[in-house]
Amino acid sequence: MAQIRLWGLDGEQLRHIAESIETGTFYTVVDKIFPFASTPEALDYVETGRAKGKVVGKVSA
Repeated sequence: MAQIRLWGLDGEQLRHIAESIETGTFYTVVDKIFPFASTPEALDYVETGRAKGKVVGKVSA
């Protein structure tokens, strides 16, 4: 199993996260998906501070 380190969270916060994952109410908000070739544009977008979720770089197989 992969080891995950979370700094700055107390036990209660970790229990809440674990419960949310177990009940299926934990989710990630994806703001935009950029093709890998557009990585510079994706980084520019992140630096604007307008992203309202995760910005993803898609790698095609």
